[in-house]
Amino acid sequence: MDASDLKIFEAVARLGSMKRAAEELNTVQSNVTARIKALEDDLGLSLFQRHARGVKATGPGQRMLPFAGRVAKLLADARAAAKDDGMPNGPLQIGSLETTTALRLAPLLSRFTLAYPEVQLVVTTGTTARLVTDVLEYRVDGAFAVGPIEHPDLERQVAFTEELVLVTPPTVTVPQALAKSGTLRTIVFQYGCSYRQKLEAILSSMGIANAKPLELGSLDAMIACVSVGVGVTLLPRRVVAHAVKENKVLAHALPQIQSHAETLFIRRKDTYTSSAMKAFLKLCEAQEEVG
Repeated sequence: MDASDLKIFEAVARLGSMKRAAEELNTVQSNVTARIKALEDDLGLSLFQRHARGVKATGPGQRMLPFAGRVAKLLADARAAAKDDGMPNGPLQIGSLETTTALRLAPLLSRFTLAYPEVQLVVTTGTTARLVTDVLEYRVDGAFAVGPIEHPDLERQVAFTEELVLVTPPTVTVPQALAKSGTLRTIVFQYGCSYRQKLEAILSSMGIANAKPLELGSLDAMIACVSVGVGVTLLPRRVVAHAVKENKVLAHALPQIQSHAETLFIRRKDTYTSSAMKAFLKLCEAQEEVG
């Protein structure tokens, strides 16, 4: 077993397919299949259960998976540390919430890429649950996610603070009236989104426990659906400010305990902090101070 074997194993386990793993790794499927077979023979264990749609990690495969990511990250950190002369350069993978990307990161990313052109910055978006997993499994170097987040392997710092508002169609001038509206829809990101969980708790406190979620993948689509009366959502006030100004939606203030949200930047404690990461964090701190 070597690092390349583990890299192939991790890709197959994550993607659930020998074919998709081969495409991601820019190789042929027969090579991936042969390497997995050789790895299983070496261990004397079956790492994957084959089925019609692909493969699924067996118990031994699931137990081995965290080590694959750890070894790959350790080798990448060693390579980065050797090349790190104090000038930010090399790859930097950051995860972020869709709302944080739209609201906070555009100007930050512009300044960062101009200041540090030698850094290969990649930003991916997802829910808080997905981002936490991506950090823990070494798929990103760090991520912006909504707190609270507690995990012994993570270090976290407050990056931004947001005021959340209940966003309704313009016709809903009193939020309490939602309890009398019959079947209510919530316009949300997929399961694992912290805002979605907070919205469910807020509606529950208003006596609404039967709201049906409509999952969408973009902020523009969510705001558009709310504006035409499809349902309600929960978003940072700054995200919907323009739509409110144009009378497309209403933003209802909430008690501080419900509206206060901290966006944290999370990283694993056991990873190397490169010059690129240090520069990125410094720029984040400067932006928060400016407001």
